[in-house]
Amino acid sequence: MNIYFKPMLWPSILSFIIFIILLSFGTWQIKRLFWKEALIERYLTQSQSNPITDASELLEKQINEFKSVQLPGKFLHEYEIYITGKTYEGNAGFHVVTPFRLSNQKTILINRGWVSEGYRDPDKRKFSLYNNQINLKGIVRYPQKKGYFVPENDGENGFWFTIKPLEIFKFLKIDSSEIVKDYYIDALKEGVKMTLPIGVSGKPKLRNQHLSYAITWYGLALSLLFVYFSYHVSSGRLGIKKKV
Repeated sequence: MNIYFKPMLWPSILSFIIFIILLSFGTWQIKRLFWKEALIERYLTQSQSNPITDASELLEKQINEFKSVQLPGKFLHEYEIYITGKTYEGNAGFHVVTPFRLSNQKTILINRGWVSEGYRDPDKRKFSLYNNQINLKGIVRYPQKKGYFVPENDGENGFWFTIKPLEIFKFLKIDSSEIVKDYYIDALKEGVKMTLPIGVSGKPKLRNQHLSYAITWYGLALSLLFVYFSYHVSSGRLGIKKKV
């Protein structure tokens, strides 16, 4: 018995190109899966390690992202800004970002967390405006990078989309010699009682659907092969011929 196969030219070329594209998408998702798992592991390792307690360490450029901190200082509430387009459990709102004067007199930005539209105005949440020195608990973050479809920051009109410390400090007219520009801090939510602004939980909330995406792309690639060969069988171009 011999297997005979007479592939059609253009359907074969087109199917081959699409098959390679589908495989590449699936492989890319596998790479993203490994990257995301490493990121989650790094988040857990750094956020649960011994916190930085010396403010001078924030002037270094070797601090790992997500490193935990516990630093004394004072909020400069008169300079707070609001990051647009943030949600919490499906509710639209803002992230409150406030400069924080450290014990070494340097100033770093703190993403204090989420507030709803109704509590954006600080006069409506005076309970959240701490005037005394506090001991801030949080995690170190690197300056955000603007996504392709994310607008540019427009501080003059009050529209902020990404946390870029140097850009924000420049807009606020805070002396560049007094700032920490290489990092900002996500404030941690403390206790079980819900208070505004709502800080990060300290546990990673990173969607990791890359394995299911990879399976989908690979599944489409296999489906394409099935359709391709089924078509050739039905058209008499692929089959088994008995030896005479």
